[in-house]
Amino acid sequence: MVTLIQHPAPTQLETPAEEKVWTDAEFMALNRDGHRYEIVNGELIDTGNRSAKHGYVAVILSAALFNCVSTQKLGAMFDSSTAFKMKSGNKRSPDVSFMAKERLQGLDELPDGFLEGAPDLAVEILSPSNTVEEIHNKLVEYFDNGSRLVWVINPKEKYVLVYRSSEEPDRLLKSIDSLDGEEIVPGFSLAIAELFQKLGF
Repeated sequence: MVTLIQHPAPTQLETPAEEKVWTDAEFMALNRDGHRYEIVNGELIDTGNRSAKHGYVAVILSAALFNCVSTQKLGAMFDSSTAFKMKSGNKRSPDVSFMAKERLQGLDELPDGFLEGAPDLAVEILSPSNTVEEIHNKLVEYFDNGSRLVWVINPKEKYVLVYRSSEEPDRLLKSIDSLDGEEIVPGFSLAIAELFQKLGF
């Protein structure tokens, strides 16, 4: 059985007596110099910088996904700086995400603000600062807001958990397996070994 290791939670920059309601303008105006933020239950959370390995895995996956998505014109992809507006008012930022074209109908271009709801595919790449509770809460909110597929990637242990609901993972994928986009990103497949490949130079 695979379990997530608990670590200290990300730094909370604000702990107001009453839950603050952040406007989109306030959130967008924050100084992003070296910081990534989410808003969770009225609190501004600095999710911090990520390791080299974290970024490397994110780029490998993003490149492979983008090739599939753009070739078939399936929708739009987003990086970790993109915040999605949840029904609760929370703003969540998956490490990699994809929203299907059906949910973007009527848009000639993407807005300067935030997209409503969670992406169809959300990807969380685990860092030492992540806690079990934090990841669980993200999963619940993603699926409550429209996600159909979530991948939780552990670069250190080299496995991927595939979720179709927030209750429990559907599959545990290891180096001999392949990551499948299923009906969410049709035609996408990536060997787990490629996701965790070593430097080739």
